[in-house]
Amino acid sequence: MWEIFESHSLVRKLPRVPVEVLRRYEKWKDIVSISGPSGLRLIKGFHDEVLLGKWNGYRSSRLGLKYRVIYKIQDKMLYVQVIDITAHEYRRS
Repeated sequence: MWEIFESHSLVRKLPRVPVEVLRRYEKWKDIVSISGPSGLRLIKGFHDEVLLGKWNGYRSSRLGLKYRVIYKIQDKMLYVQVIDITAHEYRRS
């Protein structure tokens, strides 16, 4: 079993997140707690990926077209720290 820790800022933000995104986040937590991040890679809808740049060392999973959950794996697959649920910014060319 994996432990999931949510940052204090995330807990304060959750009441303002759309209900549909919260449902997907709860499903995301169920999958991670049972099979870890490797279970997320089996479900294409989450589009789990490694982040680069200033977010180097973190991962991101899709919770909808606009929202992402940002998290970090620590202590060799025992601890998942959820940093934020954020609206993804798109750049139009």
